Amino acid sequence: MEKALESPIIADPLRLYDFCPITDGSAAMLFTTEERAKEITDEYAVVSGIGGATDTHVVHERDDPTVMGGVVESGRQAYEMANCGPDDVDVAELHDMFTILELLQSEDLGFFEKGEGWRAAVDGVTARDGDLPINTSGGLKSKGHPLGASGVAQVYEIHRQLTGTASARQVEADVGLACNVGGFGNCVTTAILEAAA
Repeated sequence: MEKALESPIIADPLRLYDFCPITDGSAAMLFTTEERAKEITDEYAVVSGIGGATDTHVVHERDDPTVMGGVVESGRQAYEMANCGPDDVDVAELHDMFTILELLQSEDLGFFEKGEGWRAAVDGVTARDGDLPINTSGGLKSKGHPLGASGVAQVYEIHRQLTGTASARQVEADVGLACNVGGFGNCVTTAILEAAA
């Protein structure tokens, strides 16, 4: 903790260890119809909603630098397609390339009121044993950020949670959400998955 808090400031107030490492890695998923999935495996999840949106690349051009418009819009689209809302989500994987991103996304996706994401984290709401576990995989800050593979890896973690194959990381979940952010929030994809019926 001391080493992290005393690391060099990169962009005040964010320090070196507020940023995730860029790593090598890969991830893949197989998509098919639910009928076909039932024929080949018991361990599948259903993609019930997906949304994609963009925002300005330069943060200072946004009306509010603490609002990620791409997250808000892609989340809205995914919720609408899945016919659900933030209160229906049991587990989430959010793109935490640096510390504040998890907090901003948790608010912009409607999990918490604006300015309250940090409190939810401090109070343990987003911990693995909390009311809304976020980043059960450890997030990008823990496992690294293999750029092109990160979004698929996030969806894979939600798949594992919904199929009960997450081992020591397992939480109780029927609905999961993965939000992947590109650039500085200028390209965002949000996916909602549901456990197989």
